[in-house]
Amino acid sequence: MRKYRLARERLLSTGLFAFAEAPLAPREAIKRVHSPAYVQAFLEGTLSAAEIRRIGFPWSPALVTRTLASAGGTLAATRQALDTGIGGTLAGGTHHAFHDYGSGFCVFNDIAIAVTDCGLRAAIVDLDVHQGDGTAALLRTHPNVLTLSMHGRNNFPFRKQESDIDIELDDGVTDSVYLARLDQALPRVWDFKPQIVFYQSGVDALAQDRLGRLSLTLDGLARRDEMVLGPCRSLSIPVVITLGGGYAQPIELTAEAHADTFLTARRVFGPEP
Repeated sequence: MRKYRLARERLLSTGLFAFAEAPLAPREAIKRVHSPAYVQAFLEGTLSAAEIRRIGFPWSPALVTRTLASAGGTLAATRQALDTGIGGTLAGGTHHAFHDYGSGFCVFNDIAIAVTDCGLRAAIVDLDVHQGDGTAALLRTHPNVLTLSMHGRNNFPFRKQESDIDIELDDGVTDSVYLARLDQALPRVWDFKPQIVFYQSGVDALAQDRLGRLSLTLDGLARRDEMVLGPCRSLSIPVVITLGGGYAQPIELTAEAHADTFLTARRVFGPEP
């Protein structure tokens, strides 16, 4: 949990960013994506012990507030992106949440909620090292949504779902191979002609990550970010950045990598907005 504070402090120290407290996501927006019974049980704290274990966090009122704010932050970032071209949230990317259950530290799927709420032709570029399995399952039947997930072949989740574009990477992949595979896949995203892009910018592909099993450098991650954000800028496609995963040792490396994504976005999009 420290990474969220550290990333925010790192960005605050630059004086280049403005921050707004995330609003709580409306229940009706969540229930358009998730089972109303599951939503109600989580909010009321009546999920079973097995359901709580699958999520991975102990239930508490604070977890409810955090979960609603995480989804609300992505909704707010989406509105920001539609107004100015780019929006970001220092949370979100909870891509392992399914219709009627949570998984892998994800309760509600904020990306699917925001895609459904905005109703636009959307592309999801998920570069977290773990497959966006919940997102793929939730949006599989949506003809106006393209899901791309580039992830570790041998990593969680061990039962993969089917995205529109799945790129599986072997353990130990370095910058050059990773960026080449991404370069091959991204033209399909732009050919889809999305009206908005959701960029799941997890940094757990970093070599020092405890859970990632890949071997990227900070420079490689920055180049990855440029490859996604640059075309969004040049093609005038609004883009929403969600934080996603990162579990480096020491955790300060993860915070640096997350902050670098937003610094890259600022370089790509310029000082305004």
